[in-house]
Amino acid sequence: MPATTILAVDDDRNLLEVLKMRLESASYGVITAMNESDAATGVREQVVDLCIIDLQLGEEDGISVMKNIHRINPEIPVIILTAYGSIESAVEAMRRGAFSYLTKPFDPQDLLQQIENALVSRKLVSGIKNLKSRMEERYDFVHIVAKSDKMQNVLMLVSRIAGTDSTVYIQGESGTGKELVARAIHLSGARKDKPFVAINCAAIPETLLESELFGYERGAFTGAIQDSKGLFTQAHTGSLFLDEIGNMPLSLQTKSLRVLQERQFYPVGGSKPVSVDVRVIVATNLDLKKEVEEGRFREDLFYRIHVIPIVLPPLRERKEDIYPLIEHFLGKFNVKMKKNVTGLTPAAMQRIMLHDWPGNVRELENTLEFAVAMSEADVITEDLILGDNRAPEKFKPYKEAKAAFEKGYIISLLELTKGNVSKASELAGKYRPDFYNILRKYDLKPEDFKKT
Repeated sequence: MPATTILAVDDDRNLLEVLKMRLESASYGVITAMNESDAATGVREQVVDLCIIDLQLGEEDGISVMKNIHRINPEIPVIILTAYGSIESAVEAMRRGAFSYLTKPFDPQDLLQQIENALVSRKLVSGIKNLKSRMEERYDFVHIVAKSDKMQNVLMLVSRIAGTDSTVYIQGESGTGKELVARAIHLSGARKDKPFVAINCAAIPETLLESELFGYERGAFTGAIQDSKGLFTQAHTGSLFLDEIGNMPLSLQTKSLRVLQERQFYPVGGSKPVSVDVRVIVATNLDLKKEVEEGRFREDLFYRIHVIPIVLPPLRERKEDIYPLIEHFLGKFNVKMKKNVTGLTPAAMQRIMLHDWPGNVRELENTLEFAVAMSEADVITEDLILGDNRAPEKFKPYKEAKAAFEKGYIISLLELTKGNVSKASELAGKYRPDFYNILRKYDLKPEDFKKT
């Protein structure tokens, strides 16, 4: 069977030694801990496949240890060890997430059987989650909201490049949907049934990023008690998405350049090269040309990844997408929260259209999730939209501020409706003649907003 690491937690040093000996004789890797703090450290620093935890750890509670471990990795199965008089507590532990329990003294064969059952169960659950994730990815690709010309051009480019294996470079502000586009590229290409593996290069400490990407061999560093496959290997035959590649340390950029050139690398501590067949998709919210000029990003790596560039426009430059995005998110959160919010009041819509959305689609989604959660009616009112998040503005005279607001509001409506006065006046809650009067007041021509 493949190498498996088990964390054993018990305050009885002798029992820990016996457990370690028996598990290692069954070809399991074993790490031990005598308290909650050491157990949490073990799970954070190493890949743990299963935990065995004593229910009574001196003054600590085994259930508390299990809950702490599940905060770090909720998928690790836990087997609880308990005395005969504490079976009721062991059952409670199962109710709170333990896989099973064993009473002490236990039969070694019973323990090994429980371990095997737990590992098989975890594998099945993981397979189901992966299948569900794949199905959701396909659903999300079909339902990408992209009504604006700019986003339609992005999707057209995605469809053209999907069948190639060229490296794709996605640039866009935070929240514009870079990972969603990367998944769309993967799911519309020949590798769609193969793995899609993603990593945020800015979220992993420099000391761990190399082993995450390239894997390591047993003995490469303290705690490396078994070989571990990196993300490049896990993505073999599929796609690897390197998000925020601009934050990759310079020390790793050289090794990454070699992989992109030769599709070959050495795991940490390894002496034999590993070859992989992956499509690489990268993304950044930085201006990498500027990063190159300032010496924070290798020029040769930039040109290696800058093969097929895709630029995602910020939401403020594609406000035509806001209304369909609102409909999409309302439907999503209605199902999630079992509500029936049908829309927004004109004042709430007005506030949304006038906001610049520095957080882009993600900010809009979060704003609507909050509004749906807090709404007690079937429409979202103005007070639930960006109530406390609006930046303070410099005060203008009332008449000037009113005119600037009115003109900006009308321009936003015309941009949204592409110059369709009937739709714009309907959204504004105005009669068409009154709306035309406002257009004349600010010398606004609907034809200027029509797109051919």
